[in-house]
Amino acid sequence: MWQLYQFPLCPFSRKVRLLMGEKSVGYELVRESPWEQRDEFLDMNPAGRTPVLRHSQRDVSLADSNAICEYIEETVEKSPMINGTATNRAEIRRLTAWFDEQFYGDVTAPLLFERMHKRLIHRAPPDAKLLREAMRRANVHLDYIDYLIDHRSWLAGATMSLADLSAAAQISVADYLGGIDWAGHEQTRAWYSMFKSRPSFRPLLSERMEVIAPPAHYEKVDF
Repeated sequence: MWQLYQFPLCPFSRKVRLLMGEKSVGYELVRESPWEQRDEFLDMNPAGRTPVLRHSQRDVSLADSNAICEYIEETVEKSPMINGTATNRAEIRRLTAWFDEQFYGDVTAPLLFERMHKRLIHRAPPDAKLLREAMRRANVHLDYIDYLIDHRSWLAGATMSLADLSAAAQISVADYLGGIDWAGHEQTRAWYSMFKSRPSFRPLLSERMEVIAPPAHYEKVDF
């Protein structure tokens, strides 16, 4: 069976978990704190980042969420998440990169550093100014998602795709850390509420990071 090395608030691990859930691929979770830089983990991924997907019986180790997702997409036919015409697939990959890079850099990364890394590793309080800026940028990103949903059934087109999984993974971590103001974003709220109800998403919502509690609405489908 596959083993997925991850930690609860890694949005890239969450993206892989959502894809594997949608495709009904079995796996075992292995908790990994990448900041510890364990030698055994670095042997699997010299970059020292989660996620890593390992199948010991096949002697296969996969690192980087996009490489893992592309591998799963190519080897599991059920529920294709990079599909359609070449133009459609390009748009899926564009938006997947947007959420993995732009949303992560603007919103998820600063929230993780201020609310998680500082508390768990540095024993320091968060910088309120940086938190406010991350929340402001989150609002801009939600405006963009509202726009996409106004013009499409799903973020990248007519069907659910890897772009939706990537966006939901990033938003779920930002929401856990209290970085999302849902006021005025009914389109995105409805889209995200649908994701919360999916079997692939429910396990993520039940997990908790030590000493960091999510907002009261975090696990609720109707919020």
